[in-house]
Amino acid sequence: MSFSSKTAGSPLVSTAWLADNINSVIPVDGSWHMPAANRDPYQEYLARRIKNARFFGIDEIKDKTIDLPHMLPSPEDFAKAVGDLGISVNDHVVAYDSVGIFSSPRIYWTFKVFGHEKVSVLDGGLPKWIEENREIESGPVSITPKEYHTPTLNHKLVRNYQDIIKNIEQGPNASSFEQVIDARPEKRFTGEDHEPRAGLSSGHMPYSTSIPFYAVIDPSTKNTLLDNDSLRKLFESKKVDLEKPIVLSCGSGITASTLYFALEKVGARQIAVYDGSWTEYASNAKSPIVKNENQ
Repeated sequence: MSFSSKTAGSPLVSTAWLADNINSVIPVDGSWHMPAANRDPYQEYLARRIKNARFFGIDEIKDKTIDLPHMLPSPEDFAKAVGDLGISVNDHVVAYDSVGIFSSPRIYWTFKVFGHEKVSVLDGGLPKWIEENREIESGPVSITPKEYHTPTLNHKLVRNYQDIIKNIEQGPNASSFEQVIDARPEKRFTGEDHEPRAGLSSGHMPYSTSIPFYAVIDPSTKNTLLDNDSLRKLFESKKVDLEKPIVLSCGSGITASTLYFALEKVGARQIAVYDGSWTEYASNAKSPIVKNENQ
């Protein structure tokens, strides 16, 4: 990834880097929480945010024509929403969230899907920013809209239900097989725990691998990403080949993006997110579902 010299950085930026570059980038709060958390990320944004931050509503900027939680919006809707946030195609966006690294990679992936290359994730997010007593704003927000030219969706970064079924049908011995990694907690993967969405079976797709999203988070900080060596060892321990195609899935496409980001960081290049993820997959009665033998 290349950035201008004015905002030289990388896909993962530190709180110190953001503080030094705060006037030349646009922080974007992409906080999102499971419904059971009973948290309103937009109200939290109004109460406490990084200087000049905009709020990207994952549950608002989405495809509203289908009955799935937060599928990618159309290129036209993305351009309108992002332009209304005062962001242009030339702006460097730094995504963060109120957990640390949880939903911010979804913002990163979304911008990447629509061809916006100058986008980063804040390591440690809002919690680390606050811990370090850095500048916080609150109250109503006034934003001057910008024109954001309608982008082209990069289909290489996205997989749909038909892609997943075709991949399962051809099996792991096929030359075009894509490794599927599931970011949900392990007991939902095995079928031991229920899904949080009513009516959905737990379990997993045939040939998929379980790497819960929180496995890529540094346990000593609980809000920053593991270093590259630790990430590589994690993926190696799960027999993931970084040189071959990888598809990320989770409950609804949020934490799959966390694994997408971690994999990109350690050099994987053939990576995509299954946007509908388990919510779409398990909603189809024809989908093959694997559970532990004891379930």
